[in-house]
Amino acid sequence: MQGFIVRMLVTAVGLALAAWVVPGITVSGPGTLLLAALLMGIVNGFVRPVVIVLTLPLTLATFGLFLLVVNAGMFGLVAWMLSGFAVSGFLAALFGWIIVSVFAWLASWYIGPQGRYEVIIIERGR
Repeated sequence: MQGFIVRMLVTAVGLALAAWVVPGITVSGPGTLLLAALLMGIVNGFVRPVVIVLTLPLTLATFGLFLLVVNAGMFGLVAWMLSGFAVSGFLAALFGWIIVSVFAWLASWYIGPQGRYEVIIIERGR
């Protein structure tokens, strides 16, 4: 449970960063930010795999580039489902998804599977 909450908070911070950097993304408040992070986790966990399987031929034909469209679509779907979270268009959704993904990827370097902050120290023998 702790890992889920930490990852949701990381996603919320990534969404706040995307709203701050990308001109077409707006978030009405911190409650909306947390709800958008929760919805993004649900959409990426349940809807995205189905869409990826359904669009597999197109993804293969474009050498995987269509996955950018799928991911931006999932970002836009969350914005469509939540009234206080708005995305102005495809490019805003694409850049917002990229920012959230990169931020979550960087944060995952420091967050272990239990949701705890972890640093691995390797000592060499003398």
